[in-house]
Amino acid sequence: MSATDNSHGAEPTRRDFIHILALATTAVGAAGAVVPLVQQMNPDASVLALSTKEVDLSSLEVGQAIKVMWQGKPVFIRRRTAEEIETSEDTPLSDLKDPIARNDNIAANADAEDKNRVINPQYIVVVGVCTHLGCVPLGTSPGEVRGDYGGWFCPCHGSHYDNSGRIRKGPAPQNLEVPKYVFVTDSSIRVG
Repeated sequence: MSATDNSHGAEPTRRDFIHILALATTAVGAAGAVVPLVQQMNPDASVLALSTKEVDLSSLEVGQAIKVMWQGKPVFIRRRTAEEIETSEDTPLSDLKDPIARNDNIAANADAEDKNRVINPQYIVVVGVCTHLGCVPLGTSPGEVRGDYGGWFCPCHGSHYDNSGRIRKGPAPQNLEVPKYVFVTDSSIRVG
């Protein structure tokens, strides 16, 4: 055994201290260089601000619909009448072109029954982009054509959506997407 071998409990030498100090300094320096690189990859405040949208529903009357923008996309919110809710709930799955709910709040393979498209049956929230070619359907302004099923109508190619946002007629292949959203209060939601 040599005189500099410290593996058997001998006192640490000055050289051991220098090696430990050098390794610790290198580790701190590496962390100091990596942290800013990782942080610069995070989205900035303007992007984070667009990730969610709070919407006050207190002024939305029964039978009325509004359009809000979220992440550059229109989102349709309709406060449905009791008759609209009943019609949507009574629609058999066999009458639907797309049997999948397309609701980001539940399992991806859930069926398109009305209960799987809403959190609160009184309100339907959908991304207002036609699934055919990306047009914005009509049906949120008073007096606008709502199509053959009382929901939304895309005049570009004639897609008809019901008041649950499900495609019923026309070339669109899928139901309107239901974005992630939660009720913050009884009369406001946060989309995103």
